[in-house]
Amino acid sequence: MTDSELILRIAAKGDGITATGRHSSRAAPGDTLHADGTVTPGPHHAVPPCRHFGTCGGCQMQHVDEEMLIQFAYDRVANAAEGQGLVPGKKIAAPAMSPPYSRRRASLKAVNGGGSAALGFNEAGTHRLVDLKECHVLHPALFAAAVQFRRYFSKLKRKFAIGLELSLVDQGVDCLLSGFSPEGLAQTEDLLDLCRDAGLARLSLDHGYGPEGFWEPEPVTMSFGGVAVSFPPGAFMQATLEGETALVGAAREWLSGCGAVADLFAGLGTFALPLAKDHRVIAAEGDRAAILALKTAAGRALLPVEAQHRDLFRNPLRPEELALLDGVVLDPPRAGARSQVEQLAASSVKRIVYISCNPSSWSRDGALLTAAGYELAELRPVGQFRWSTHVELASLFVKRG
Repeated sequence: MTDSELILRIAAKGDGITATGRHSSRAAPGDTLHADGTVTPGPHHAVPPCRHFGTCGGCQMQHVDEEMLIQFAYDRVANAAEGQGLVPGKKIAAPAMSPPYSRRRASLKAVNGGGSAALGFNEAGTHRLVDLKECHVLHPALFAAAVQFRRYFSKLKRKFAIGLELSLVDQGVDCLLSGFSPEGLAQTEDLLDLCRDAGLARLSLDHGYGPEGFWEPEPVTMSFGGVAVSFPPGAFMQATLEGETALVGAAREWLSGCGAVADLFAGLGTFALPLAKDHRVIAAEGDRAAILALKTAAGRALLPVEAQHRDLFRNPLRPEELALLDGVVLDPPRAGARSQVEQLAASSVKRIVYISCNPSSWSRDGALLTAAGYELAELRPVGQFRWSTHVELASLFVKRG
């Protein structure tokens, strides 16, 4: 081993790596790693903007510049594809990166061990909480709401561990608290004052039996393709508006010209509702609250969406059902959608738009499709989780012949 080596790339967990395989946390490509483990910064080493970087587990790559962030997102997707022999027909697109202060959903925790409340993300690899004094990824409205809740929790005298799910909806900030209920009239009135002063869209409380409404001046909605959908507490949405725009734009572009299409793992209709402006859509989703909200919104907007409450892991759409479709978009959880992909592989669907939040599971599913006669036509990385190792993608598979 030489005394000093150049950091060549960023590994999957965000640490720098040399040609001989030496790893160094918070080292950027172009840095020099010395024998004693110290690092001399290179041209791509950036000053982390946040004081919590290095302890907070929310970000892993604030120490690299924009060029290397983009390169990491590109490499993460390209390497996953290459590992399964997936070669897109067109050059892999430049990653669509979300800017700072754009995250519109977050899961935080608040704890009190007898002193003032701490609220934030966990330290990387631990259960210790980082009390956030600033955050460069959260939308300012979410961070402002978190500050208000810290002040409220600091008045509580008992020990607690409270979960906060924050989402930016059409009406403002929606919050779901788990593991907490106000005790007595004073705490209840203080919590109502917080909701009013912070301008919360809604506050729901989950005591272990599901969310219960506490504050909701008007019905809370989230809009997709210009259609307002009732938003269940804690429901899923894409992490940033920029990320959603990139993913939906790819699906609409690639399915243009198709007749009937399906949106599998449809959620609240992130893809189904924009697609329904130009296509007849079958939307399938296992979450009952989400699919009912989508069905109601599509009906109100007079859009041609057939909403199905369906567990696609246990009961995927079969080839005979898929035969009625020209195209499919699917956006499964991180583990992928092997059962549904196996049925798609045996189908005659001409175009499959696969959206993924996990390049590894996507590449395994993609290999099944290519083995069954599909070609990977296009591949677009999407960096919604800025300064994180989490990378998403949009891909198009086209049936040969």
